[in-house]
Amino acid sequence: MNKPSFDGLDRDHRTTKNENSQLAESHSRNFQSKDKKKPAVGGQAVIEGVMMRSPFAVATAVRNPAGDIVIDKFPFVSLSKKSKFWGLPILRGAVALGEAMYLGVKTLNWSASIAAEEDGQAAKPLSFKEKLISVLTMIFAFGAGMGIFMYIPYLTAGFIRDASGSQFLFHAVAGAIRIGLFLLYLYLISLWSEIRRVFEYHGAEHKSIFAFEITGEADVNKAAEYPRLHPRCGTSFLLITAVIVIFLFAILDSILVPLIGEFSSPLHRLAIHLPFIPLVAGVSYEVLRFSGEKRENRLWKQLIKPGLWLQHIMTREPDASQLEVAVAALESSLNPDFQPKADVE
Repeated sequence: MNKPSFDGLDRDHRTTKNENSQLAESHSRNFQSKDKKKPAVGGQAVIEGVMMRSPFAVATAVRNPAGDIVIDKFPFVSLSKKSKFWGLPILRGAVALGEAMYLGVKTLNWSASIAAEEDGQAAKPLSFKEKLISVLTMIFAFGAGMGIFMYIPYLTAGFIRDASGSQFLFHAVAGAIRIGLFLLYLYLISLWSEIRRVFEYHGAEHKSIFAFEITGEADVNKAAEYPRLHPRCGTSFLLITAVIVIFLFAILDSILVPLIGEFSSPLHRLAIHLPFIPLVAGVSYEVLRFSGEKRENRLWKQLIKPGLWLQHIMTREPDASQLEVAVAALESSLNPDFQPKADVE
């Protein structure tokens, strides 16, 4: 593998060579002085890389087959920051979920194209047919996810509901089944070597963000010193959501059943619950946000432990080259020389 470097390609798709040189030369730069609040950053692992999101930009860094770090960067300001209404508690969580899905798919597709480059040739833009297949695949995946993690638990827990008549007991059983299926799913995909590499980049994302939040620096050596488990991880969000679903839907069904009668089937119950998913996401987001703010509180440390335990499956210790990619993405998203000139893409 060649020595890693930041290669510069067309500006409409990647950062220029000059910009990348500035990034490479400033790995130890402190973006925020001690008397200023550090900007909130988040991200996700992608194929052979990491996506980082600052309050004003999204940057994705991927190591291509030649060993170079390629960066895609574009302005992005959350709707919750541009609108007071969508910035209200609960609503901002629903917005965050939608934006995370949009950015996740967008950056994941881009990273896949870069990771598949051959002989230094730039990846070709996706054709209409390829984009259509990608959309259909996402729709199928969403449907399969609903079937596995919602329909099957409802179908199985229905036997308990028929015997006891308790909505709370029904959702407690459905929730336990859902969490069990989720853990089984994570374990099975963790056996796949390609997914393990994604989990390593996930760990690199956490370590670099942790280091930045504590020291204010985007630095490979600093990042290596911090843990790969982070209380604000989306993995914890999923577990929080699974627990909140139990209580919110139990309350909802206790109100709805006397009004509309018993659900005729698990599919009927699922159809009624789907419109309330944004509410669940909003509440879960607020809990996750609070957990990040209170991570030093002794009581709260105990409450967030299950989410951290789950990250033992979904993260792996990264090597130095993977940390370098994560730091490059983080630093690019925070680069003060880059100012967004457009609204959300």
